[in-house]
Amino acid sequence: MRKTATASVLAFSVLTAFTAFTAFSPLAGAGTADAAASAPALAPALAPAPALAPAPALALPAPTGGHAVGRSVLHLVDSGRPDPWVAGRKRELMVSVWYPARKAAGRPARYVTPQESELIVKSAPQLKDVPPDTLAGTRTYARVDAPPLGRRGGWPLVVLSPGMTLPRATMTSLAEEFASRGYLVAGIEHTYESVATTFPGGRTVTFEAGKGGQTPELGEKVARVRAADTTFVLDRLERSTRWNRLADESRIAMVGHSVGGQSAAQLLPLSRRIRAAVNLDGSYNPPTPAKPVGKPFMMIGNPRQEPEGGGKKGSWDLFWPHVTGDWKRWLTVTGAEHMSFIDYAVLQPQLGLPEYPIGGERSTEITRAYVTAFLDLHLKGRRQPLLDGPSTRYPEVRFW
Repeated sequence: MRKTATASVLAFSVLTAFTAFTAFSPLAGAGTADAAASAPALAPALAPAPALAPAPALALPAPTGGHAVGRSVLHLVDSGRPDPWVAGRKRELMVSVWYPARKAAGRPARYVTPQESELIVKSAPQLKDVPPDTLAGTRTYARVDAPPLGRRGGWPLVVLSPGMTLPRATMTSLAEEFASRGYLVAGIEHTYESVATTFPGGRTVTFEAGKGGQTPELGEKVARVRAADTTFVLDRLERSTRWNRLADESRIAMVGHSVGGQSAAQLLPLSRRIRAAVNLDGSYNPPTPAKPVGKPFMMIGNPRQEPEGGGKKGSWDLFWPHVTGDWKRWLTVTGAEHMSFIDYAVLQPQLGLPEYPIGGERSTEITRAYVTAFLDLHLKGRRQPLLDGPSTRYPEVRFW
């Protein structure tokens, strides 16, 4: 039987919004959700109050692979596609690209912009005493535009898609880990689906998607928009002299968190380029894919994603029969919550907010280990016993 959801402290991005939107929620109706039927109003930027304490020093876990990591940021405009959320604009995206670098040269990559940090902090009442630019100072390990390390044939490519209202930065610790282990990584900011997105010149836009209410039609629209965003980004990387040279376009996988995970699952059977995908704790809306998922696929989530023993089935129960490939995995992590699979699991305690039952460092280690093993198996052809069954090293992980 699926465990009854308990009240949990949510991560600090659009905190009140998460509890209201169950259309994308892995805990539908259970207190932790993925997006909002209506995002909270975001006040204009204000100067920090003089009485604020010094900003806490925030840091992500260091990557463990053998390569230095570089990061570049791309501003891409799809001139042939109107923006689906705001009328009168072309679809434009910010994309972070992490890659193996020849050396750790240059300044450290900024986690988020000061404008993004301020809007994220303002969205969480618990952080009212935190300086607004705190998140912008989070320690990362990639270096801005560091000289890339080339490889004959290119590096396998991993596309990252974050949860609703969450910026692409929330998957930085995964991105840096993958790049340090020999992957090119593209993290997509789905404009107007994040609490804040800053474009070159400082223009910052906020959340617009889903303000009309939580409906199945909205869920289907989000999946379509993200599929189009991902296809466009892959097209642009393919046409770019720089990134085409660094990417092995015959080996592409997609990893998404929350609604990004369910979008990866929906896109996998439809894309000719994406060979494999991972869903990190994302519920399915719609609960069935347009075509059966016949490619390698893994979903890993919190204990509320365990199979139902009876009664009303959850979205993972409904989706699983449509995963028809020879290689598939359904995993859950004891003690995890919805945000345990992204950076907020580590950053939340550093900001003085409660930690989840499984600590952020541990949940990050587990997520990195299993997702990297999945990528190494399906993009590099390296056998991964970790994925064959329960491990004494990670007893929290359950196979279903």
